[in-house]
Amino acid sequence: MSIYLLLFWEFFKIGMFAVGGAMSALPFIYDLAEKYNWYSVADATNMIAISESTPGPITINLASYVGYTVGGFPGSLIASLGVTLPPLILTVCICKFLQKYRKNPVVEDAFYGLRPAIAGMIAAIGLELIDISVLTNAGATVFERISWPSALLFAGLLAVILKFKKHPVLYIAVAAGLGIVFKF
Repeated sequence: MSIYLLLFWEFFKIGMFAVGGAMSALPFIYDLAEKYNWYSVADATNMIAISESTPGPITINLASYVGYTVGGFPGSLIASLGVTLPPLILTVCICKFLQKYRKNPVVEDAFYGLRPAIAGMIAAIGLELIDISVLTNAGATVFERISWPSALLFAGLLAVILKFKKHPVLYIAVAAGLGIVFKF
């Protein structure tokens, strides 16, 4: 199978099944790292950080980044098309469906059921990101595995974010600056 066809197919599936926004696409991005060895899990974390800090929808940024990594500029376009086509098709179909069945209790229950599933997927990736960014592989106990500077940055920014609710770009810039200054 051509690399471009494979990129389109994999990102088409991500676009089809990553319900709930960009964070729900992250398990798929990690799965691609393990399935095809196109990039490492650490590379995937860097891709996420870059995609979050650049303008535009995160899932499309991730598709563009992975596509470019695997297949250059054509790969970037093909992966981006693959990830955007299913939501476009589904949105048109859902809009037609919801106009007719908006008040149906089964439809309302289905949407309520999706929320905790998406939250669980996001939490699982959050825990994996903590493992990659705050914990190290060395050490016998959890306390020996903790990268204390990273853990302090994580805890400090989490506290500030929860209290002040400023624009995410500010927190990304602060974290990048602190990483450079303290050589995380």
